[in-house]
Amino acid sequence: MDNKRIVNHALRALLYEVTVNPKPGLVDPLSAGPHPDMNAFMFIDSALSLEPYFNACAAAGATYTAADLTGLFQQIRHIGVQAERTMFAATNGVNTHKGAVFSLGVLVTASAYQSQHLNGDLATIVRAMLMGLTANDFSTLNAKEPATLTAGERQYLNYGIKGIRGEAEAGYPTVMQVALPALQRSHGTINQRLLDTLMAIVQATVDTNLVKRAQDPHVIDWVHGQTQRYFDLGGSRSEAGMAFLRELNQIFVDRNYSLGGSADLLILTIFIGLQLQILA
Repeated sequence: MDNKRIVNHALRALLYEVTVNPKPGLVDPLSAGPHPDMNAFMFIDSALSLEPYFNACAAAGATYTAADLTGLFQQIRHIGVQAERTMFAATNGVNTHKGAVFSLGVLVTASAYQSQHLNGDLATIVRAMLMGLTANDFSTLNAKEPATLTAGERQYLNYGIKGIRGEAEAGYPTVMQVALPALQRSHGTINQRLLDTLMAIVQATVDTNLVKRAQDPHVIDWVHGQTQRYFDLGGSRSEAGMAFLRELNQIFVDRNYSLGGSADLLILTIFIGLQLQILA
């Protein structure tokens, strides 16, 4: 697969995700959820601003020849810093796709590397690229001033939650083992299929964005119960399931809860689904 097609799939993944509705606690064309500073148009602008970044990631993956793939990750990590600045410029400082800059950049790079070198599955390449990531990134946390810690760093220190770094370092097992199988067995319209896939992700993961908003890791047990209720009602292909999603979104708005981590994993799932033609 050529780089142009890989980049096209990355951009489509970002645009598909924001289009899916109704998404509890997330921005879509019908609701900003608990994000009054955002809207779907902002996400479109943000997504399109990242095209040069994905082109650079794909070029890096396609041309990398060293045996140690951690060097490839370091190469794109530097590019990602500039991509974040570009994103913030497109959104007037609002964080729309910071998580996707990291994770989708990794998958675009790994896909281009896989396409050119024709060896290894995607998860294996990702694990090789990110080997030692959490140990390296979290090694000096105890020496940092508490006020300078990021939300992810605080969650690691307080609860042992590794967040997206741990998910990425492990080769995105939630995407590979939960979300892609859910997408494969889903039925209905693209919107229905992606709603059910999103809720399967929420049910199977610890969404660090939700923990951050709730300031309580026990919120994960609550949201897992809500996703089970959704599926018990019939999911996206039942009126009861869709009505429940709309009600759940209002609860998220009232409590200022967000599922930003799950949205990022949905973006990755859409990207791979397009790559594998699971999502036609």
